[in-house]
Amino acid sequence: MKADKDFLREEFFKKYGDRAKDPVLFYSPGRVNLIGEHTDYNGGYVFPCALDFGTSLVARKTDRPEIKLESLNFTGGVTVPVSDSYTAIPASWTNYPVGVINEFARKGFAAPGMELLFYGDIPNGAGLSSSASIEMVTAVALNDFTDARLPMMELVKMGQKAENNFVGMNCGIMDQFAVGFGKKDHAINLNCDTLEYKYAPVNLGNRRLIITNTNKRRGLTDSKYNERRSECEKAVELISRHLMIRNLSDLTVSDLWMLEKYIDDEVVRKRAKHVITENGRTIDAIKALEDNDIVKFGQLMNESHDSLCTDYEVTGTELDTLVYEGRKLPGVTGTRMTGAGFGGCTVSIVESRHADNFIKNLGKVYHEKTGLTADFYLPGIGDGARRID
Repeated sequence: MKADKDFLREEFFKKYGDRAKDPVLFYSPGRVNLIGEHTDYNGGYVFPCALDFGTSLVARKTDRPEIKLESLNFTGGVTVPVSDSYTAIPASWTNYPVGVINEFARKGFAAPGMELLFYGDIPNGAGLSSSASIEMVTAVALNDFTDARLPMMELVKMGQKAENNFVGMNCGIMDQFAVGFGKKDHAINLNCDTLEYKYAPVNLGNRRLIITNTNKRRGLTDSKYNERRSECEKAVELISRHLMIRNLSDLTVSDLWMLEKYIDDEVVRKRAKHVITENGRTIDAIKALEDNDIVKFGQLMNESHDSLCTDYEVTGTELDTLVYEGRKLPGVTGTRMTGAGFGGCTVSIVESRHADNFIKNLGKVYHEKTGLTADFYLPGIGDGARRID
């Protein structure tokens, strides 16, 4: 459900009262990664875009030395005292914003007393970066309220640190970057090693993006995400005994022979193979989009999912059902899982004239095969985190 300013403002006053003092509205999008999965923490290329749905934050400074956090999506609001150091609360959604508040405090920008009300229309746990969206909307608000005047790049890095160190999720920087730097109708060609980036127009012509939610919930900190990262680090360690590399994306497809020669563990070898080939696919896909070759882009999306299924092993029955059944339907140019995996969503490029049938037929076969009901979204590509005046 999209929420307008009047609705959010009214909900804020229901929570906190005092209609004499108006709150401020901030907004941060979700994101979808078109291709380049599990390459970000391996120093590779990714190709995400911000979506036109996300997280709203209605916020107001107060004279009290405490921060109140409430959400229209979750029960269990929290009040924490203003401090120069904050502690995580086990299994609480508030760790995402409080982690960012903690990062500001560590930089010497103490938060004022605040009343915060969050509302998101990103499906939680779907792999569309609801956590990064919460982090970045909090960062933009804190940057405003503390007059820190930090550049967006610094806010992105702080959001990642909050998730790594406060929440305990060892994520790369792609999610916060895409959410912070999103641009309407553009994807971001991001080198996660150097953080150099370029905007690329997304012109799909007579096709459109469709995101399909498996509705299989998964908690990343409880998943095998950190395990995959550790396996990649092991691969770098083994190869570095023979060739100095900093990360797997220093290698190209022509270097795959090294995996057989230097890595005895078949599992670690497969993980490294995915990262190296996925990085090459991402570079090729970006070039295909520049050349307006959407068919080639779709083929590379398909290859990406196959690799995530076979070599990285992060898909599972639900995602594979959506992808492999989806490929059988007319008008599907490409389809793949997006996000960390283990549930979450797929992203597909589908001819517009076939979109309705894609949703109807894929939803039917998915329910028959898994017993779950998929949700479908037809998103636009939106702008990044910002204050809404």
